[in-house]
Amino acid sequence: MFDYAASALGRRAHSLGELRDKLRRRCAAAADVDSVIRRLKEYGYLDDKSFAENYAARRLENEGHGKMRVLRELSQRRIAPQVAEQAVEKAFAETDEVELIENFLARKFRGKHLPTFLAEPKNLAGAFRRLRYAGFSSGKSLLVLKRYSQQAEELEELEEEGPEGPVRR
Repeated sequence: MFDYAASALGRRAHSLGELRDKLRRRCAAAADVDSVIRRLKEYGYLDDKSFAENYAARRLENEGHGKMRVLRELSQRRIAPQVAEQAVEKAFAETDEVELIENFLARKFRGKHLPTFLAEPKNLAGAFRRLRYAGFSSGKSLLVLKRYSQQAEELEELEEEGPEGPVRR
């Protein structure tokens, strides 16, 4: 069982929760899973804090996603909320969200003249939804979109920030 777990970690990094689930599906006794997890932690092969920090940094560098998206993904990977929040704060500490949004829009709408493209209400709404899904705050997203279209203010009326993200009125 230990060899299987080490092999799984060799293929890609796993959080403790992910690996525990994978081992439970493969192993008959829960005590075996716990002993394997304990050994992996002792050897330093399994550490949720470093996993979360590396994951957050990679998502920021490679995909240019926002904080909320990275937090959501870490939660899906069964990282404790406090560990995830600390990792995301560390990764995004020196990042300008407005610049990140500008880069995201330029990359996703490559080849389009943004002021013309975003003048169309459906394109503007689509861009806003895309920014929210990518994990950017509604306030900063609207700030950037207002640079390209006066109609972005209408989005603000439809959008209300709740604890779980965007809420339609």
